[in-house]
Amino acid sequence: MVEKIDEKGIFLYLKREDLLHPEISGNKFRKLKYNLIEAKSEGVDTLLTFGGAFSNHIAAVAAAGKKYGFRTIGIIRGDELIDKIDENPTLLFARENGMKFVFVTREIFRQKDSLEFIEKLRLEYGNFYLLPEGGTNNLAVKGCEEILTNEDEDFTYVCCAVGTGGTIAGIINSLRENQKAIGFPSLKGTFLSDDIRSFAKNNNWELISDYHFGGYGKVSEELIVFLNEFYRKTGIPLDPVYTGKMMFGIYDLIKKGYFKEGSKILAIHTGGLQGCKGMNLFLKKKHLPTLNYI
Repeated sequence: MVEKIDEKGIFLYLKREDLLHPEISGNKFRKLKYNLIEAKSEGVDTLLTFGGAFSNHIAAVAAAGKKYGFRTIGIIRGDELIDKIDENPTLLFARENGMKFVFVTREIFRQKDSLEFIEKLRLEYGNFYLLPEGGTNNLAVKGCEEILTNEDEDFTYVCCAVGTGGTIAGIINSLRENQKAIGFPSLKGTFLSDDIRSFAKNNNWELISDYHFGGYGKVSEELIVFLNEFYRKTGIPLDPVYTGKMMFGIYDLIKKGYFKEGSKILAIHTGGLQGCKGMNLFLKKKHLPTLNYI
């Protein structure tokens, strides 16, 4: 997609990483690539990971497990979901792809990074290859470093939605000296900068935290209307949790004069469209407009 934005001579391009694979979409494909290679090399046949009710990561790990011959276990935040799998498009998809669920309370889920909790899981479920919530680790960042190619070297800015920070860290590591990465967090809080710095090798990046719409998974009628209009104009679907907020932010920054005349902006479509069905269920319950491309 190429679009010229008003008379300022600014060009916006969208890189369709969401088209890499129909089920292991976008940045999840990149994050899992080298982790799956490592799991195979270690001779491990089970992947264990963590996620919420509508997690893109959970869906992608389940699909990857089925495709590449791994058993998959998902530790799911919220024990109240145990009887609601059939009402949840993400969990239903993951179960259809063979994932075994372990539903835990939110209090227990917060222990997911502790060695003691991981050891308990190993005692109960045997040997497994551990994937963190969201999938970010060194191998995931390595995979995300492959998002940018030599064909992208002429862009002034590279924009990316930010969840756990692994995707933008990989992008930052691949930037040319004349480029700057801009991240649009989907979560509240300033902790992401430290997480990104732990993986990023360069300093030519910035997080703009004005477009999270209240926090992770939070949306507004304004955002949904924007996404429907964007699809009407371009034929490109965006998800409301990550890429939709990023694109809304880019358009708003262009209006406010953030980008200089002649800027070439590359926005990364990181996927996440599987979550749109679940979002529409939520929007209907709230009597809000729904995404009309699902």
